[in-house]
Amino acid sequence: MPIPREILDVKRPKNSVVICYGKNKDLFAVRQRVGCKNVDGRHVPVNGPTIGHIVNGEYIPIPVQAPADISLSKIDLKDWANVVLCDRIFNSILPELLDVYSQPDTMKIYCMAILRVSDKGIKDYMLKEAYETSFLSELYPDVALSKNTVSTFLNNLGKTMSRIVQFMRNRTAAVAMDHHLLIDGTLKSDESKVNSLSDFSRKARTKGTRDISVLYAFDLEEMEPVCSKGFPGNMLDVTAYRAFLSENKITKGIVVGDKGFPESAAHDYFEQNPELHYLNPVKRNSKLIGRHKMLDFTAILPGYEGITFRKEKCVGTSKWLYSYRDSKKAAKEESDWLRRAKKNKTYSLDVLREKQKSFGTIVLECDLDLPPEIAYKAYDKRWEIELVMRYYKSACEFDETRVQDDYSVIGSEFIDFLSTLLTFRLIKAIDKARLLDEHTYKKVMSILARAKKARIDNEDWQLVRMNPSHEEVLQKLDLIPKPEEPPKKKPGRPKGSKNKAKQEQPSAPDKATGTRKRGRPPGSKNKPKNPTSDSGT
Repeated sequence: MPIPREILDVKRPKNSVVICYGKNKDLFAVRQRVGCKNVDGRHVPVNGPTIGHIVNGEYIPIPVQAPADISLSKIDLKDWANVVLCDRIFNSILPELLDVYSQPDTMKIYCMAILRVSDKGIKDYMLKEAYETSFLSELYPDVALSKNTVSTFLNNLGKTMSRIVQFMRNRTAAVAMDHHLLIDGTLKSDESKVNSLSDFSRKARTKGTRDISVLYAFDLEEMEPVCSKGFPGNMLDVTAYRAFLSENKITKGIVVGDKGFPESAAHDYFEQNPELHYLNPVKRNSKLIGRHKMLDFTAILPGYEGITFRKEKCVGTSKWLYSYRDSKKAAKEESDWLRRAKKNKTYSLDVLREKQKSFGTIVLECDLDLPPEIAYKAYDKRWEIELVMRYYKSACEFDETRVQDDYSVIGSEFIDFLSTLLTFRLIKAIDKARLLDEHTYKKVMSILARAKKARIDNEDWQLVRMNPSHEEVLQKLDLIPKPEEPPKKKPGRPKGSKNKAKQEQPSAPDKATGTRKRGRPPGSKNKPKNPTSDSGT
């Protein structure tokens, strides 16, 4: 149906065309011309979007919506790989948190712990922006993490300390009987003057700062911390030892302590819990060593080179003593002693002979009758608890507290514990993918932080292009699918190719058909070997 002249004569924008539509073709839209295309040598115009309508002989444009302010726009580029990996290996903690806290509180705790790991050294007032610019806001939307909300929440978290204790007790109750719990402590700088935990510790002379003391229990078999608790910085480990065991209800397993955690400090607690055992080192000046001749080693330790041992039962008690001497450590200790003696001019042959008896030795006491190699291995691996403190202080940058009063310190320490737990699970996941053979933990986390996703034109989130070497890291962690490899060709000749080759060999043509028959030509067998030779006549 042709468009009436009066409609075409209505004033409208340049480079536009009138289109009729509707059931009776009595409605008219104005579309913008956006170009032309070549069709069989002809230039055919291309119509664009509708920009207005002609109503009652008048052009009415479609109002153009003004762009929204960028401060009100949605975020279209977000951190992806680091928080997604953290969530995948850490979301098993959510049921444990939900047993103690409400859903909104659980999500605050969970997101804060992840952000403290994925964004190293982040301050509390930066949590909201980090949450909104990461994929956490897509996985767990509408989590309130503003500056004032976080400050108030940490304070309330510390006020309800009984819930934190219950959470820790639930974790210690799940420890298996045969697992080894390594217990150690660390000091964190805290210069606050308004909380009772901040005080001068034994290291105050060298550090020059106030500290708080944090005790950790570490499951050696699971390679992750089980529980923690903060104490005043001036409290000795031996004093806090029993309180730590009783408050967290550590009632089973084998506690492997250091010299700062002797069994005598919690003797009554061990007697009350017969399923809880201890394995501790004995000081070198202990009378038990001479009384039971523990430096007279009787055999070589199975499975180890250069290590001798002795095992004795303390008479009248349920305690066993295990002594070991490592020849390599003995040589190192003697070398260090001689160097110091030379420097200080204190060398004495009698003193050296007396010291040589204890160089490279360690004596352990335990309330279990264990094979000597098992007792040695349990204590020898105790150094791994130091990894907890190293990552606690450096990898996560939790070497100082950034809050003031007692309640906020307690609440923040709980978040730090969860972040430390997540860090060790990350280490296990990265190590399982064999990435630590080529990269450091810090390098892997840096690569994950570069893996972002973007959303353009309101489409689905797409991974921003990365270097191929970085994509391999994501593939090894199963964050993106690995490229499909072409099917491998089976070795050897393809089936039937041998017969096919024989069939394709050229042969002499047959006289009748023009093609050569298969087999030896007739008469070739009786043919002389050298037909060109003379017969001798």
